[in-house]
This record gives sequence, structure tokens and C-alpha cells, in this order.
Amino acid sequence: MMENNYSSIADGAATGPKAPKDPVERRNGFFVLFETVIEATARADGRPSQEIYLEGSYLTDKSRYIGGVTDEQMLELLKSWNGFRKLVHSIGVSVMAKNEQGEVSFLLQNWGKRNKYESGTRLRVPCPSDGTEVILKLEDLAWSADDDVPGKFAFEFNQPGELATASIIFYLNDGYSVPELTAESPVDFGSDEYRKMIAKSLLHTGNNHRLKLAIDKAIRGEDVTIAYIGGSITQGAGAKPIHIGCYAYQSYLRFKELFGRDGGENIHFVKAGVGGTPSELGVIRYERDILRDGSVAPDIVIVEFAVNDEGDETKGNCYESLCLKILGADNRPAVILLFSVFVNDWNLQERLSPVGLRYNLPMVSVKDAVTAQFKLTKAEGNLISKRQFFYDIYHPANDGHRIMADCLKHLFSETYTAQMDEEDINWDQPPVIGNDFSSIRLLDRMSLSETAMIEKGGFTELDMELQMVEMDTNPYGTAEFPHNWMHSASSGQASFKLTITSSILILVFKDSGSAEFGSADIFVDGTLMLTADPHENNWTHCNPVILYQNESSREHKIEIRMAEGNEDKSFTILGFGYC
Repeated sequence: MMENNYSSIADGAATGPKAPKDPVERRNGFFVLFETVIEATARADGRPSQEIYLEGSYLTDKSRYIGGVTDEQMLELLKSWNGFRKLVHSIGVSVMAKNEQGEVSFLLQNWGKRNKYESGTRLRVPCPSDGTEVILKLEDLAWSADDDVPGKFAFEFNQPGELATASIIFYLNDGYSVPELTAESPVDFGSDEYRKMIAKSLLHTGNNHRLKLAIDKAIRGEDVTIAYIGGSITQGAGAKPIHIGCYAYQSYLRFKELFGRDGGENIHFVKAGVGGTPSELGVIRYERDILRDGSVAPDIVIVEFAVNDEGDETKGNCYESLCLKILGADNRPAVILLFSVFVNDWNLQERLSPVGLRYNLPMVSVKDAVTAQFKLTKAEGNLISKRQFFYDIYHPANDGHRIMADCLKHLFSETYTAQMDEEDINWDQPPVIGNDFSSIRLLDRMSLSETAMIEKGGFTELDMELQMVEMDTNPYGTAEFPHNWMHSASSGQASFKLTITSSILILVFKDSGSAEFGSADIFVDGTLMLTADPHENNWTHCNPVILYQNESSREHKIEIRMAEGNEDKSFTILGFGYC
């Protein structure tokens, strides 16, 4: 990898120049990050940082939705480093840190042609923390001949949890231009128009019996627990600080303010969002991450998988199964379905809302609240733009998280003033999609079953470099699936073998961006079912995949061994879900 440390600030003189140069005319350009709050997250390797990935459509989508670029030719140029150099003259970076004395560095890394993460240029630039813009003129810098595509930006800090506001602008070469960015007025959260927008989020009031019981319980001063399960938006991605700026914590605070007693000490909070994972994983980890293996019995559970379940192999069966798993608990918790939205106005509301209709569950749609007004000008009634709502193409910024919390508050308030439904939710009826996974359980090193026999073979090690998520109100990450089985380069060639009696089996394995990880062949009863590739998504997270799904339970033999040519690589079995 080509390392390049760069400084644009001259050393030495403490006074200003005696004859300042005439100003250079500022080039036309567009923002890919605009006055965005960033937060330092602890990294296993390197300084705490906020990382911003650019591969795939990330960079073009940022340019389109944040920078307002509509020229398809310009967007196409951003997809390669050669095209990027043709379009972009220089990059402007500004950082305003809360602690102006703190050191912040800006990192630009290109992915390489020969070795994606190793052979491209890595450019590191110290930035003043007072908002002064640092301009990186591309022709003045040395670049690797192996640069393929823009890979990522990062802002590096000294300590985890440090906050700053950052902007990145691409100044254009001659012959290219975009409309100038105009500053937007802050969102008027107190206006009647805002309240009307929030009211549009109430997709379905549903049967309020359980939610009313929870609210009444809170008002009486009894302990009430509100829990959240979902993907990265529930984890808090885009919110700064992530643990208290997220919609989950903010809506919990609103519930406390509305119904808590004595300062809300009787209202308790459980959050279990895991980035990049669907309800297929959520239904496996529910007992561990929400019920905490029996120590927690939530009164209200918000389920948020509307933008994560494209990766659900069952196309809604796991989602409905998760809802039924929650509804079937002895303490009869209320279930609220929350439908978040991506920057392109997409979610899976049409697929998943029939589950809410079948069991008459309350449903809140952020998509219904905000997408129509996104298309309006301020004069026509736009209340919040996509640039204000979204942190990136997938996750809300703080204003977006606030809107999500207000949508849930609207449901809470409407339920409080409504008359209670006399009958409870009828959840014991034929499923609309499927309920095959509602009794699924987790199998890992710590939860071995009498129905399972394991020979670890060469998978004897414990992987410590796992996906980390901010649980509950914690600002630090908690490892997902810490009780795993890992094969490494020195583990030998013996296979991992599992004998289990079940009707369904889901393997959960670790995705990784590390070149040390390789593929493994998965056999069921002697037949190769799949070759699990940990680089399919190429970042450290949990990947569930169904190995079999049968109507009846019987004994199966599972064998996992490193694929040919990958014997000296690592592979981590995070766990299994079985019925």
C-alpha cells in the first residue's frame, strides 16, 4: 500500500503574511458530507475513527442525494479512480471538533487492483479542529499506479466517543459544474405542519389491548420495559452520539416523559440492533439479546427490519415467526412494527405489513410520514430534505432519528387517549407468510443441546474479532456471538462435525474483510449444500444461511471443512439456529 502523509499548513511563522496573495476563485463543487456530526468509534487496529465507505453505489448516491448531482456522466466517472481524477480537481475537508485542541486526521484510501485493501493509496491528512478547510489538490499528490476505485474516507481521533462536525466537498475540474448548494433552514419541529407529517406515520392503530395495559402499568408506577430489535438503524447508525441520539433511546425517553412515575425510574430500556442483519438472524438471537436468557420480560417490543430483510432467505417467514415468538410469551408483550426507509424511498413495507394486519398489530411507517414531502420544495411544503434526514444513503442523521422517535411517540399518545380494546390480540391463527421459525433456538458453545453432538475438529479456537454493537445505553460495543468455533491457519485439516435432530437448521458464520479468512464447504448428510464465502459482504458481521428446512424433525449430520485452496485460512462458525 502506498502511504502518503500530507500537511497543507506551513510550519514556522506565528504572524500573518505581510503581503497576502489575492484570493483564488473558488471552483464549482458539490458536497458528499455536509455539516455532519461524526463520532470516534474504537477500532481493533488503528486510532478511533468514523469510517465512510465509498464502494458500490455509496459514493454516487452520496453525490446524488447530498451533493445534488444529476449528471449521469459525472456520476459514472466517480465509479473508478481514473474517472474520479478526470472529474475532481481537489477535495476540501473541514472539521469542527468540540475540543478544538484535539487532533483529527482525514484518511482517504483507494482500493487496489492487485490486493483490494493493501495495494491502493492511503492518504492521511492532519486537519485543524476549528473548522478551517484543508484543500487537497489531487495533482500535487503521489498516487499508486495500482489505484482502482475510491475505497473509503475516515476521520481519526485520539479517543473513542469524541464528536466533531465535518464536511467534504469535491471541487471540479474545468468543464464540469453542478448547482451551488444553498443552506437549508432548520427543521421546525414545533410547527403544526410537522405534527401533521408525523401523524401520517400511523399506518395501522391495531389492537391496542396490550399496549394500553403496558401504558397503564407505567402510569401506576410499576416497572415497564420497552425493547427494540432490528438492524443498524436500531443499533443507532447515523445518530451522534450513537447510544443516546438513536431513535430507540429517544422514543424511550418520550415514553418515560409521557407515562413514567418519579422521573421515569420505573421505565427500563433494552436495545438490540445489529447492523447488516435481517430478521432471519433476529429470530435466532431474540432470547439472548432481548430476553437476556430469561432475565428480561419486555412489556413492549418494537420490531424494525423493514430495510434489512431483503437478505432474509425466507421472504418474511422469519419476520412473522419473530413476531409470533414475541406475542406468545407468557407476559403477553405488545408488539409494534416499525417501517424505516432508505434514501431512495425504499423499504419492505408491502411485504411485511400483511403480518401486522393478520394479527392486528400497531404499525408505524416512517416512509409514509416523510417520503411524499421529500418531493416538494420549501415553498410547496417541504419540512425536511433528504440531506437533513439522512446521514448516508441508508441511515438517518440525528434529525431523522428524532423524526422516527416522534412517530413512535405519536402512536403512544394516540393509544393513551383511545378506549382499550376489550379482547386481546388473536395471534393463534394461520400465518399470512409462515411461522416455521417461531420456536427456533440458538446453539453455540454456551448453549449446547441434548439433541446435538459436536466434534470440533480443527475449529477449536475462539474468534475475538467480532461484530460489535452498542447494546442498550452503552456507548461501547458488545461482541455478537462470542461463544463461537474458529478455524485458523494453524488449526489443521480436521472437519467440524455436528449431529443434530431437528427440522430446521441455520448456520451463522462470520463475514470478514480480512484476507486471512477463506471459504468453507458445508455438507449435510454427506451432500455439499454450499460453500460459505466470508467475503460475500466483506466486512465483519454475522451472516445467517439456511442449511435445511423440513416439515418433520430427524437426525442430520453436518460437516464443515475448509474449501480446497483455503486450508491455511480462517473461518468462524458463530453458531446455529435450530428447531
